[in-house]
This record gives sequence, C-alpha cells and structure tokens, in this order.
Amino acid sequence: MTPLHLPPDYPRIRRVRDFAELVTATFADGVNALCWERTLPGDFAEVGTRLGDGEGVEILDEARLRALPVSAAGRVAIEVLVADLRRLREHALDPVLNCIHGYPRDEEAGPVRTDVFSFHADSAPVAAETWLCTYHGPASDGLRNDEARRRVDIPGTRAELLRLFGGNDDADFCAHLSENCYDLHYAPVAGARPFSFGLGHLWRIAVEWPGCAVPPCIHRAPETGPGDPPRLLLIS
Repeated sequence: MTPLHLPPDYPRIRRVRDFAELVTATFADGVNALCWERTLPGDFAEVGTRLGDGEGVEILDEARLRALPVSAAGRVAIEVLVADLRRLREHALDPVLNCIHGYPRDEEAGPVRTDVFSFHADSAPVAAETWLCTYHGPASDGLRNDEARRRVDIPGTRAELLRLFGGNDDADFCAHLSENCYDLHYAPVAGARPFSFGLGHLWRIAVEWPGCAVPPCIHRAPETGPGDPPRLLLIS
C-alpha cells in the first residue's frame, strides 16, 4: 500500500503558518497532528552522501555536520539542520538528528510486530508529544485513526497472545500487553489510506498518555531496502 501525500481532507491534521504557531497550538477538537509545511532550501542529498555508508542509526552533531566537505547548496542544508536543532532546544526540547541507514527489526516470530516499521502510537506516563521532520530519504507514514484497529483487539491475534501468555484475559493479561507495547500497535483496515509526512515538514504529533484530550497520532517508519538513501531525521 503506497502512502498518499499529506491529505488535504483529514480533520485530525492542522496546518500551521510558522514555528511560533506550531509551538503554541493545542491538541483539541480531535486534532492530533500539527504540521508546519515547508519547502526547504539546500541540498540534503549531498549531506547524506557526504556522511557516507554506515549501519544502524548515527546521531549527528553540529561539529560533524560543519566538518563535511560540501558545496554551497550542501552548506545551506546544514544550516537548516543546525537551525532546527537550535530552534527546538530553545523551547526546552531535546531534539536528536539521526542519519538512519537501517532500524533493527523485530526478529521474534509472534502475533504482533513491535518494531518501528509497524504502525504504532508513541506513549508516555506524563504529558508528552513527539516532534519530527524528515529532510532526506523516505519520509514517515501516517495512518488515519478511523482506518486503524489495535492489533490486540483483533480476535485471532488476541487469542494467540493469550495462548502465549498462558493465563486469563484479565487485568494481568492487559498489563502484559502494555508492558510489551503490544497495545500500541495498529493494523490498517481494508481500504485504509496511509499518508506520507513528506520531506521538510516539521510535525508535532500527539502521544498516548493518561488524560490526553485527543487520540494519539498513528505512524511508522518507512520500509527501506538495500540501496535506499539514508534518512536524515530530526526527532524529539
């Protein structure tokens, strides 16, 4: 299933005009994703190429970025990356810029896949939110809440989880689902229309936490394969 571009008709996404509005807007009236759409200057592909081959997830800092031998367009892209890191830090956030060559996959055979390639919601014990932006490489995917079903609510999947748990479908079993993050993963319903978060757009999305006024934003990392470019991803 190929993700659509950012959907114009999805009421849970609110587009904002600038960073100030992105920071101050609230999750309310069902809105669980705020998006500052941007067309960024600079050559982010060159930055990705200059970072070279690698494995897993590399954390990039300002010193390494500024040391890269890039063209003027690459230098512009680096200034954008550094500016976004500083912008979020100035608002008491703890952003990380990653060069992602590949994520670890859930190697254990089981009824619920729990790696980042599965549609999921982020969660926290206290009020929290997720910020992210993909600058280069495949972008994150989103899934409409009304087109998603928790995998633990699918009868066959729940029955298999219960069999492996070896107990009853009670509070202990629900605690087991939560402890293993099974209850945070979702399956698209038939006819679902996943959408792409796009490149360059800065997002602030709702997280599942006690008392949150809106449902969490369901998303996943894009499927990647050999030869795909590394992702440049800002996340907080």
